[in-house]
Amino acid sequence: MDPELEAFLPLFPKDDLADPFTSRKEFAERAAAKPAPDIAGMEVEDRVVPADPDVPVRIYRPDQAQGAIVWLHGGGFVMGDVDTEHPWAARVADGSGAVVISVDYRLAPEHRFPAALDDAYAVLTWTAEHAAELGVDPGQIAVGGHSAGAGLAAAVALRARDEQGPPISFQLLNEPGLDDRLDTWSARNFTDTPWLYRDKLAAIWRLYRDSAPATPYAAPARAADLSGLPPAYIATGEFDPLRDEGIGYALRLLQAGVQVELHQWPGTFHGSQAILSAEVSQRQIAELGATLRRAMAGQTP
Repeated sequence: MDPELEAFLPLFPKDDLADPFTSRKEFAERAAAKPAPDIAGMEVEDRVVPADPDVPVRIYRPDQAQGAIVWLHGGGFVMGDVDTEHPWAARVADGSGAVVISVDYRLAPEHRFPAALDDAYAVLTWTAEHAAELGVDPGQIAVGGHSAGAGLAAAVALRARDEQGPPISFQLLNEPGLDDRLDTWSARNFTDTPWLYRDKLAAIWRLYRDSAPATPYAAPARAADLSGLPPAYIATGEFDPLRDEGIGYALRLLQAGVQVELHQWPGTFHGSQAILSAEVSQRQIAELGATLRRAMAGQTP
């Protein structure tokens, strides 16, 4: 493990989601204790996207923005909101120069699949319909996110393809959760890794999917056909149970004729880029912004 990250391991709590509501509260408290991001040079606005039900969003508009991304927070489908995601959404906007629409999608277990996907897709549709108001080209709308949010972004791309929905120019998938089967080598063997490990991952899928059918919209790795999807950037962490499903999805996208950039970050674990002092975290964050900036300029992988 990267020594700069390893020094922080005692600060990462062991949370098995036995009480998801307490986990959600503690997740929010930890996020609130972090330094506020620098949002100078951008407008930040809370809006509500009309849907059934309406979906709150937070919109970040950098100066001279180019393109937009529908951004979906992490938290295992159970935790997180636009407030906990505020530092990350602001960094993505600042690093990429794109308009970031951060989605406050509904959480499990109160709202199981497909509630979060429906919210994300409603925001994608709204973004495409309001591109002129947002000051962006409707052909330059991406989807992306962290962890569970990255899995949702991949599902949104599948649904938009299948339903001939709004065109998506790019997928920015950071440590995506894509497969509920937990049968990859990393999912089977990483049983005591920091922050995310096999038993916690199993709990996440139980809380999110429950008895709902195992469809590609719930777990995109189950999709039989990945052709016709937008170009993608996929980042994975070495000591992350999600590692191999992210790598596998990237390879299957390539085999389906989709342009892909895959970055496997050595010495990292799931969510370790929250340790901002580590040099590898700084490189990870910078690359997310730079990758999206290139994509919005038409320079896809």
